[in-house]
Amino acid sequence: MTTLLINGRVHSPAAPDATAIAFGDGPDGTVMWLGADDTARAEFPDADVVDLDGAFVAPAFVDSHVHLTATGLSLTGLDLRGATSREHCLTLVREHARRHRTGIVWGSGWDESRWPDPTPPSTADLDAALEGRSAYLSRIDVHSGAASSALRASAPGIADAAGFDPQRPVTADAHHLVRAAARELLAPEQRRAAQHAALDAAAGHGIVAVHECGGPDIGGLDDWHAVHALQHGVQVTGYWGEAVQTADQARTLLAQTGAAGLAGDLFVDGALGSRTAWLHEPYADAAHTCGNTYLDTAAITAHLHACTEAGITAGFHVIGDAAVTAVTDALRDTVERFGGPAVARCGHRLEHLEMVSAAQAAELGRWGVMGSVQPNFDACWGGPDGMYAQRLGVARAATLNPFALLASQGVPLAFGSDSPVTGLNPWATVRAAVHHRTPGSGVSARAAFSAATRGAWRAGGVRDGITGTLVPGAPASYAIWDAGDLEVSTPATEAAARWSTDPRSRVPALPRLDDAAQLPRCLRTVHRGAVLHG
Repeated sequence: MTTLLINGRVHSPAAPDATAIAFGDGPDGTVMWLGADDTARAEFPDADVVDLDGAFVAPAFVDSHVHLTATGLSLTGLDLRGATSREHCLTLVREHARRHRTGIVWGSGWDESRWPDPTPPSTADLDAALEGRSAYLSRIDVHSGAASSALRASAPGIADAAGFDPQRPVTADAHHLVRAAARELLAPEQRRAAQHAALDAAAGHGIVAVHECGGPDIGGLDDWHAVHALQHGVQVTGYWGEAVQTADQARTLLAQTGAAGLAGDLFVDGALGSRTAWLHEPYADAAHTCGNTYLDTAAITAHLHACTEAGITAGFHVIGDAAVTAVTDALRDTVERFGGPAVARCGHRLEHLEMVSAAQAAELGRWGVMGSVQPNFDACWGGPDGMYAQRLGVARAATLNPFALLASQGVPLAFGSDSPVTGLNPWATVRAAVHHRTPGSGVSARAAFSAATRGAWRAGGVRDGITGTLVPGAPASYAIWDAGDLEVSTPATEAAARWSTDPRSRVPALPRLDDAAQLPRCLRTVHRGAVLHG
């Protein structure tokens, strides 16, 4: 076996002073050794040496919640996250349509909560801009979407579906129908190019594995099977969001889909931005509604019972406080029936988990339920002037995404992006978790980095204790970064970065994550010894 010796700044709690790391280049490349550079050169005199000139070597990232096709379509097509007004959004749509004369106009990412006039694009707006072409523009949370008349006409039954409006963006069942119609208009090569673009982008950000969250109303089975048929070095672990009633149904559906679990985006409710998250009290800016309920407590309980009996990971998309209550009540019933150890063994997971109380967090921690959360939601929409405050009022908004509370109650955390809702850059995710907009809700840099690496592997079912670290015997899955200055472990910098450890613990440094610092740039991404990027 040829040995590769890398000389850089190595992030490994097992050897915090390590400056060199040795890898085997076999088919299942693993870490062979780490320590001081001079010792390494003596230990491996015939090794192929790569001198990184001080670059930073760290465990590669895992994104615990993505939608690959939608991510790729935003990368290769019409990304509307930069739209600053409805007029600007429509200008971007027109310009894209001029450049692409055929096929559906598929766009994503508009967010009217940031516009001077928070009026979303209407059906008439799209018809005027596109002269009769089919167009689908999903809101940034992908729980509502604007659609042209031509596309609406190709979605049978839409006018009778819940969430339908002839001019405003559609939500709920109407949105699912129009999104399915839009998917049918995507050419196979367009879909395939988007999926590869998403995985290439992940690798370019130091990500070696993603959790694809699919389901009947998200991408459908055709898209699901296409994603899992891709030949790409980034590892895809899939969760299928479809409810079942019995253990036999759970086993059958798992076999049909090849999923790692019946979890991910199994919708209990919608999203705050679209006012479809399920709340106990009405929205502050829409007093007529408490949001949408897609699964009640009985259906949630049946799904949890079926999956727990079958030993399968279950999980839900859950955002609003009423939705979290329904899921917590169902989990409590499941624990009473099957016992805490049986529930914990399944590794049940909750996606987003934005409005959770201290009592609920304590129960989730006791039951071993994973929290698959997205710190960039807070970076995008938190704070007293953000979208959360618009929808809920400042007081309720300040309780959202309580990462410190969840961690303190023993809830295992895994970080993801929900891409294309937020960007793939994992260092932005880590920074958002550290610098939470609500004081006291953030976590330390060490805890955030762990949730984006070891924690995400664990949420995906890899619980060997070493994957996601750089220790001898661990998979050689790492990334090399141009990271600039590393954090110096002093009491002052620990206070600034919410570092959770005493300097004497010898926890290795991480790149600077303050708002003024430039985020690290990925130079190379390697998974199990195979180079994916760089």
